[in-house]
Amino acid sequence: IHPVDLTAPDEIQEFVTHSWYTYGNGNNDKGLHPWDGLTEPQLVMGEHYKGTKTFIEQVDESAKYSWIKSPRWKGHAMEVGPLARYLIGYHQNKPEFKEPVDQLLSVLKLPKEALFSTLGRTAARALESVWAGNTLQYFFDRLMRNLKSGDTATANVTLWEPDTWPTSAKGVGFSEAPRGALGHWIKIANQKIDSYQCVVPTTWNAGPRDDKGQIGAYEAALMGTKLAVPDQPLEILRTLHSFDPCLACSTHVIDNHGGELVRVQVR
Repeated sequence: IHPVDLTAPDEIQEFVTHSWYTYGNGNNDKGLHPWDGLTEPQLVMGEHYKGTKTFIEQVDESAKYSWIKSPRWKGHAMEVGPLARYLIGYHQNKPEFKEPVDQLLSVLKLPKEALFSTLGRTAARALESVWAGNTLQYFFDRLMRNLKSGDTATANVTLWEPDTWPTSAKGVGFSEAPRGALGHWIKIANQKIDSYQCVVPTTWNAGPRDDKGQIGAYEAALMGTKLAVPDQPLEILRTLHSFDPCLACSTHVIDNHGGELVRVQVR
């Protein structure tokens, strides 16, 4: 378990080598920290691409093939979400994580290695829902105690007025959202937003290959998946659903009538 510096330019970076974006100046293989990030679309099709720009039959994985960027931490692809949180908590021997996981594995008669799977990911979401419910009760009780004692403050408004803001600044906000690690980076110039970049959970998990050819969590989880019925790839859907994908975290296009523009054929 390692600390993460959200401000270090060489820690969290996004790559667009295989994404339909460009960083300009021939630097498409270079990772950019979100404070320096750009989101400039560049829809170009690779040599082995099949279809049109509005009807994709087959992408070219050796070229650009996704509207999602490839986030990396110190050059490494990462998986975020409930399973990642539970594995970290388990490694730290925190009882609120370790005890329910041990109980789950005992009931299912499975080794710890079984957690690194579609089953483990789905189970972690269920266990975290129980934890969240218990934690919600804790904070609700604290809220009621504060209200009864006359403490009705809901926010720190010391810097609420724009007159107190600096002319130029940059900041980052980070949280563990239900789907995983969520970060927003902002730069302000002349008291206006100059740049705003988000690196969201589904971007971490669903991002395509990076400049070194490293695959993201989605692609890694699907490697070696066996299909019972090839033209009904339920196993693929089941694995992707275990990540709880956010459709708003990438770009998806349908026609004006909601018709299908993309058909995936599994061989």
